[in-house]
Amino acid sequence: MEDVHHDLESLFAQLGLGTSAEEIDRFIDEHQLPGDVKVSEAPFWSQAQASFLKEAIMADGEEAPWVDELNTRLHHDANQQAS
Repeated sequence: MEDVHHDLESLFAQLGLGTSAEEIDRFIDEHQLPGDVKVSEAPFWSQAQASFLKEAIMADGEEAPWVDELNTRLHHDANQQAS
């Protein structure tokens, strides 16, 4: 069985987004979320992307830590304002 490497790049690939460090950083900078919006409920996801993220979180699978990382980074501005 092949060892699958899960990280932000593979998460972004699964979401159909650019996978370079620059593309990931740009996406995150341009899509900051308010503190009360769940990552899977962000308005910029397609229905398929939102479902994938929600399922990854609920299943607590191999992608879950990277969805958590994405969630943290998408809420960076909201978290700084709350401090």
